[in-house]
Amino acid sequence: MVHRIAYVLLLTLVTLASSSAAAAVVIETVGAATSVGADDKININTAGVKDLMTLTGVGRNLAEKIVKYRDEHGLFKKANDLRKVDGVGAALWEKNRERIVVK
Repeated sequence: MVHRIAYVLLLTLVTLASSSAAAAVVIETVGAATSVGADDKININTAGVKDLMTLTGVGRNLAEKIVKYRDEHGLFKKANDLRKVDGVGAALWEKNRERIVVK
């Protein structure tokens, strides 16, 4: 719970900052501290690169694209919006749809 509160506070600070590179570093660092398991739900609005990489078929490059898309376009409104990210196709979506949430 403390990690989530710290994560939300840091994410808020990063959102206020103008540097998306700094945002990516903070999000990845804090996301790594949350340590998501292979069966845990992934909130695509708060997950860091390492958490996103626990999804089947998502490597570092795609995880970074997801974070970048979120930074540039705002939070996802529904889980299926993840399909808007270049590289997230129907097969990847179907493999992970039960684990992906938006809060």
